[in-house]
Amino acid sequence: RKFILDYFFEERQNLHVHEYDKSALCCDVDRGIPGKKCGTIIVKAEELGNCRESVMMQFCGNKLDKKDFFGKSDPFLVFYRSNEDGTFTICHKTEVVKNTLNPVWQAFKIPVRALCNGDYDRTIKVEVYDWDRDGSHDFIGEFSTSYRELSRGQSQFNVYEVTLLSFLVDVEPTSLHYMNPYQLNAYAMALKAVGEIIQDYDSDKMFPALGFGAKLPPDGRVSHEFALNGNPQNPYCNCIDGVLEAYYQSLKSVHLYGPTNFSPVINHVARYAASVKDGSQYFVLLIITDGVISDMAQTKESIVNAASLPMSIIIVGVGPAEFDAMIELDGDEVRISSRGRYAERDIVQFVPFRDYIDRTGNHILSMARLAKDVLAEIPDQFLSYMRTRGIKPSPAPPPYTPPGHPLQTQI
Repeated sequence: RKFILDYFFEERQNLHVHEYDKSALCCDVDRGIPGKKCGTIIVKAEELGNCRESVMMQFCGNKLDKKDFFGKSDPFLVFYRSNEDGTFTICHKTEVVKNTLNPVWQAFKIPVRALCNGDYDRTIKVEVYDWDRDGSHDFIGEFSTSYRELSRGQSQFNVYEVTLLSFLVDVEPTSLHYMNPYQLNAYAMALKAVGEIIQDYDSDKMFPALGFGAKLPPDGRVSHEFALNGNPQNPYCNCIDGVLEAYYQSLKSVHLYGPTNFSPVINHVARYAASVKDGSQYFVLLIITDGVISDMAQTKESIVNAASLPMSIIIVGVGPAEFDAMIELDGDEVRISSRGRYAERDIVQFVPFRDYIDRTGNHILSMARLAKDVLAEIPDQFLSYMRTRGIKPSPAPPPYTPPGHPLQTQI
């Protein structure tokens, strides 16, 4: 079965699947057989193209193989749409035509995006089976084609690759970092709420996690871009849970210390972004801070420079401080500038964490709303960079076409 759902970039949309035994609708299958694994449900998702065409098709077969001992064959067709990962998904099944080797199936209407997602050159696989009452249908043959071949040349739509998003996490290690064994502190709550959304858009879910504003062992030097996991050669953490673990471990080893400088970590990410300007990667820096900033002038300059690079900055402010400086960096009302130069585009999004927690500060009123507001501007910021650079989506590689079995059939 296929279902069409609305998709929102900035929200996590959970799906809850119940499986029932048709002969006992009163209980779930897994509840009916305690302790026994009942199988696997495979879910595949693909963004639908904007194609709204439908096509009417009719197929016939000629001299198909005889499969029934006392008769001929009871053939039917199964249509598969190829997916971007080379697998196939059933998109249509015809009726069974009884006792014939030269079947003519009824004409059927199907949306083009269900058949090939609007890509006229995407492989369509068709398998032919002989129907058996017990469900053990006999394979007769298969062939591969495309909508372009079937329609003999019409307008073409393209499928495009998604640019790789790289997320980097930066945490300012204060009393707000108190490690309560029974609940997350404000930094951890913010990191978890936002991180669990952004990690779904990072291809390998490996995040370079940096800290700033602390004295490091063993010599006590002050650093504004140290690896939370203690490994400057490899600061990557596996998923957001890995970032949280590194954050907790760093609190045990570093000594929190001012001032609070943003510019070093922004420049750190900018160096990576400057090396990839072909549109294949886009970097997002997440900064979680208490709002006090000591290098405002340098930070403005770093943001102005970064605005010409493929990157965005998300700032989540925690604690009771006034966030006037963060609002200024956001630049929604007045474009940020430095030394007479204005930022080429808006790349900063600021959200005060306290707007999303209860009066006790212990519980998030809506983690989903927090994540949605934090990520709401990323798509437009991403597109603004691509458009100003004239970078167009790259065509996807041709779909995988498996070797087919010969089939005597007519289309």
